[in-house]
Amino acid sequence: MGSLDPATVSRRFPDGPVSVASARRFVRAALDDAASDLVDTAQLLVSELVTNAVLHARTEAEVTVSRLDGRVRVGVADRRPGRGLVPQNCPPYAGTGQGLALVEQLASRYGVDVGDEGKAVWFELWPDGPPPPSSGWEPAVAPCPAERTVTLIDVPSALESTCRQHRHAVLRELTLVASGGGPGVPPEDLAAANDVNNVISACVTAALREPLPDSGLRSLLLSLPAGAAPAVRALRRTLGLAEEAAREELLLTLPALPRCRVFQDWFFDQIVDQLDGGGPTAWSVMPRDPEVSSDELVPWDPDQVRTSRVPTIAADDGNRIIAANGPAADLLGWVPDDLVGRRLTTLIPEHLRRRHTAAFSSMLLTGRTRIVGRSVPLPARHRDGGVVPVRLFIQTQETADGRTVFVAQLAPRATTSLDGPRTVGSARGPVRSAPGDVPANVWPGGPGTEGDEGAAMSALDRLSLLAELGSRFSDALDLYEGLQHAGRLLTRRLADWCVLDLFTEHDQVERACVVHRDPRGLRPTAYEGMLPAVSEESRGPLARVLRGAGPLLLSETPPPGQADNALDRDYRELFHGLGAGSAVVAPLRARRKIFGALTLARTPGRQPFTEEDLPLVDDLVHSLALGVDNARLYQDTRSIAERLQRSLLPVLPRVEGLELAARYAASSTTAQVGGDWYDSFVVPGGDTALVIGDVTGHNLDAAIAMSQLRSMLRGIAVDREEPPAEVLHRLDLANHSLHREATATCVYGLLKGRAPGPWELLHSSAGHLPPLLTTAEGETRFLDEGAGLLLGVDPDVPRRTARHPLPARSTLLLYTDGLVERRNEPLDEALGRLRRHAADLACESLDTFCDELMIGLGADNADDIALLAVRPS
Repeated sequence: MGSLDPATVSRRFPDGPVSVASARRFVRAALDDAASDLVDTAQLLVSELVTNAVLHARTEAEVTVSRLDGRVRVGVADRRPGRGLVPQNCPPYAGTGQGLALVEQLASRYGVDVGDEGKAVWFELWPDGPPPPSSGWEPAVAPCPAERTVTLIDVPSALESTCRQHRHAVLRELTLVASGGGPGVPPEDLAAANDVNNVISACVTAALREPLPDSGLRSLLLSLPAGAAPAVRALRRTLGLAEEAAREELLLTLPALPRCRVFQDWFFDQIVDQLDGGGPTAWSVMPRDPEVSSDELVPWDPDQVRTSRVPTIAADDGNRIIAANGPAADLLGWVPDDLVGRRLTTLIPEHLRRRHTAAFSSMLLTGRTRIVGRSVPLPARHRDGGVVPVRLFIQTQETADGRTVFVAQLAPRATTSLDGPRTVGSARGPVRSAPGDVPANVWPGGPGTEGDEGAAMSALDRLSLLAELGSRFSDALDLYEGLQHAGRLLTRRLADWCVLDLFTEHDQVERACVVHRDPRGLRPTAYEGMLPAVSEESRGPLARVLRGAGPLLLSETPPPGQADNALDRDYRELFHGLGAGSAVVAPLRARRKIFGALTLARTPGRQPFTEEDLPLVDDLVHSLALGVDNARLYQDTRSIAERLQRSLLPVLPRVEGLELAARYAASSTTAQVGGDWYDSFVVPGGDTALVIGDVTGHNLDAAIAMSQLRSMLRGIAVDREEPPAEVLHRLDLANHSLHREATATCVYGLLKGRAPGPWELLHSSAGHLPPLLTTAEGETRFLDEGAGLLLGVDPDVPRRTARHPLPARSTLLLYTDGLVERRNEPLDEALGRLRRHAADLACESLDTFCDELMIGLGADNADDIALLAVRPS
């Protein structure tokens, strides 16, 4: 076209994706003698603006190019003046929302002109000198029609941002694909979906400009047209079809993860229900499926991992580690900084890496998860190449800029059984909500109420509070969960802050729990951890209470003393940090012993604590002290039982021609220890003995009985190489002679043969689930012959021995009921599920076979699991 300086040229382009490339070529031709970098920038920006016109205006677009004194002005006009611009402020890596941001970053000036028949978005490129200020996008942000207000309560900003970005990306791709005959979405639905999604996004963007409340929670008020409900339903249908297409890999955009899907369902439900006249329901009170996992409203950040005392590792959707803390690194033999940036497969045993990669890819491609939100027993790889048995809990969280991260918490199975979910960022973690818990922002009466506080509480209310406090502690799985429950209750009913300091077994003081009425807006866990020692120089309120004084009423921050020491300074800094106006600090005293201290604080503006509150606080700390003492006694007993149980797990023998593998995992949902055990040894005649058993009960007595039965069975089997039925008969007789006769199930098998085979199994069962035989071809069969009465009922009942050949490369599995049994599920269904899993794993290595059974069937196990597998070569 030659030099256009100072001429103007324009061209109209039809509504459709092909117009984007055509507009780009038109701009290049119009600027063919301009500087190459200026032409490239103009082409890039016009592509973004024409794409916006195609996607959102859906009218023809007119592109105008003007040149004057080396400067370039490009405008893109459409015929929908009512469709305003909505800058998304998306992060650089987001798949959508970058068009206007690119214009802002690369153009010298930019703006929008709106008329009666259309609007024109324009930008200018000035190669010389600074340009005058831009008018910006503000005039083009269409006001949301204030016909009906929709209230969205407790909206997690990070999750909302993630879902909004995903929604725009899916609709953008669906619109472009539909023009070429892609997934069958009715054109009218797609048009309505795009329009109402733009309206909703504009309203959300406007609402997000309001300052974030001090609580950190955000409630959004969206002004929407009263008749928008049908369009919102069309948007849901369209997104549903898009999700199906994404799961079938017909779109480049990945499907949403479960947490995003659940939030989006709530989001649209709230809009439709309120447009139809219903009331709002807060996101924070919605029930959660296990895979939705974290209910935290605050965005995730790496400091939450680094400061946590729970072994924790976080990874991104590229399967790379982005954060790790000291406890996790120590557990696995690493330095935290050395883990960051490595593939997650670094921590996965080699025999599971291929399956992990496939499962992770499948999760991203389908949006369906296997283990997110569940407590799963599996092995982790130590840096030295060894295996560390852990229980893994994975949850998804969103960062402030909308990315999804996968946060994994690891509990070593050899040392702990508290395997439930813990939210990262807490030293012990916010715990599962107890019945009756309500979110901090909807506590009865709201902030500032005096209806439930201190002296204003009736005698019945005080008794109710004491009873509920005891119930919360008794329902908790461990001490720190009980403290969290107690703190949440006390901040809901009595105070703004609750601080619990405990003496450790070495007489140090640990700030074990800090709870705020609204912990999502603040980070009370920053105050947790070990405290300075209580020395003779300590004279502050906390030191006095830890020596037995109190309850003490504090009407102001404790003043500095003449002999101020570290503990006193720490407590004074706590007061400043909590913003406390008044407080009560009292000793946790029970059975003539001080276990720690409770501090309850109220902020200025609230009714201060008075002398009349002290008797109630005294009753509360007595109940808390009993709970702490009982929890510690219980944990000590459980720890003894666990160590006993773990010490009895045998080293499997090495037998030529046989592979053997075993796994054990304690219950993930109870604080009890069971009597599950397995054993394998070679008898003097050269045959290989296989044992699996389960003693009735979940306590220290069950673990002791298990150890007795295990030892007696091995002694009987080695002393007299008799058929399995006779060995179980003698075991039952010996069990009957014990002071406390145990009731138990057991399978005892004797594997006869020598390498290279053939092999034959002789076995007898005392009320135990039947062994499962899986051939190399995937055929499965339960070996239920040889079944008999469980041990501890009638030692005189005859028992039978069954015989079965074991084909080469077949897998024999002995297991306890924790692997298969589920509450309210028929046993036949449970065993059928086991058969299907085993058949699918028939060709895998024996370690993979066992680990995948534990992952697939052992997640959230309510009972202990033991399994023993053998495979002839």
